[in-house]
This record gives sequence, structure tokens and C-alpha cells, in this order.
Amino acid sequence: MLESKRRAAIFLILAFLLAVVAGFLVFQKVRDLNSELGGMTKIYVAKGDIPVRTLIQENQITTMEIPNKFVNKKQHITKKEDLLNSVSVVPLAKEDVITKNMLKPATNLQNENNRLVALYPSEKIQFDQVVSPLDRVDIIVSTETDGQPTTEIFMRDVPVAWADGDKPEDFAGAALEVSIEDAAKLIHVQNYADKVRILKANVGKEEAVDPATEQQQPAAVEQPAAPAETAVPPVDPADTSLQTQEAPVQ
Repeated sequence: MLESKRRAAIFLILAFLLAVVAGFLVFQKVRDLNSELGGMTKIYVAKGDIPVRTLIQENQITTMEIPNKFVNKKQHITKKEDLLNSVSVVPLAKEDVITKNMLKPATNLQNENNRLVALYPSEKIQFDQVVSPLDRVDIIVSTETDGQPTTEIFMRDVPVAWADGDKPEDFAGAALEVSIEDAAKLIHVQNYADKVRILKANVGKEEAVDPATEQQQPAAVEQPAAPAETAVPPVDPADTSLQTQEAPVQ
């Protein structure tokens, strides 16, 4: 009886030792694999369905971990800031991996019917000052018609939606927000005018002013002043040109 118990104890000890060795070997193998893969990195995926061209909210995204070996820094998104204020150009389902080529910056226009027209400095187009988002600009156009050069104000107080570069040496152009009707006019001027000058205007105005609309507004009519009471001028005693006439005697 004691011999059988001794054998059972030896087998248990051997089994425990073998289990420890097997666990150590598995742990060593996993560590080697992780070292080959370079660790784990969190990437962002969709937490639920995200419709196309809607602003991505923080509660619509979550993270998952993948080995560093499979992380593509040019495609995978590892920072939350790269997702916010962006829209997806394709519909996303739950747990879909969000990549950079799916995203576009969200454009906050003052009116959904407005459009952005990009203007870039060139021999034809000149910015007199560096502009920034939320600035306002005036557009001056010079053309030649029937041999007669003309220069006129084309648009006033046009809002700047975005600008590429905030220093004179880095400035590469800006996008102006105009109505869809004015967008066609601005593009036509951009393509066919002899010279286009962009002047920085004051900020803070709400709507762009079209010169044609401004000229059509009726001028204010000045109302005539109410007639004042006739005042009797003082009589100069030295003035002999004015003589009082005596009333006839009855």
C-alpha cells in the first residue's frame, strides 16, 4: 500500500515538473514570436455603422491591437486626432478598420449651397497679403475689352475657408467660399481675366457682398425739410435803402 502511494507521488511530481517545463517552453516561444512581430499597436476601427460623408464622432470609434509588423503607418490610424473633424468617403460597418485613404477633412461651410473655389498665386493671380481661414478678401479684376483696359471690383468681403501656409515664404493659395452661381463667375475670371488681385479685407462680416447687387440697391431719397417760420431780419438804421412807408391817413 505504501509502495503504491509512493509511486503515485512520484508520478504527480514528474507530471508537475513536465507541466512547468512545457509552460516555460510555450512562454519562450510566444516571447520569440512577439519579438519577431515587434509588439502590439492600437489602431482605430468603427464601433458601429458609420454612414458615408457624416462627421465622425468620438463615440463611433474604438481601438484594436495588431502586431507592429503588420502596421502600415501610411494607412492605419493610431491617433484619435487624425479621425476627428473628418468624414468617411465609404460606409463603415462594425469593426471595420479605418484607414487614412477612407477619410477626408470635414468642410464647414456657412451654407450647404456654397462651394469652395481654390486660388493659387501665379502670373495671373496675385495675393497682396497672406490670408488665413476666417479672413475676408476683395477680388479686383483687370481685363481688356475692345482694346480698352478696365479694372473693377469683382467681389467684396468673400470669406476664406482655408489657406495653405501662414507665412509669406510658405503661402501656396487659399479657398474662397462663394455661392454656386458666383463659383462659375469666379472660375471664369480665374481662367480668362488678364489679372486678378486678391486684397485682404476686414473680418467679421457675415455675408459676401456682390457689387452688382450693391449697385442695384436704390439710393436713399432725402426728404425735404419742413418749412421753417419766416424770420424778420433785423433792420440796420444806417441802411437808407429800406424806408418805412407811412400808412395813409383816413
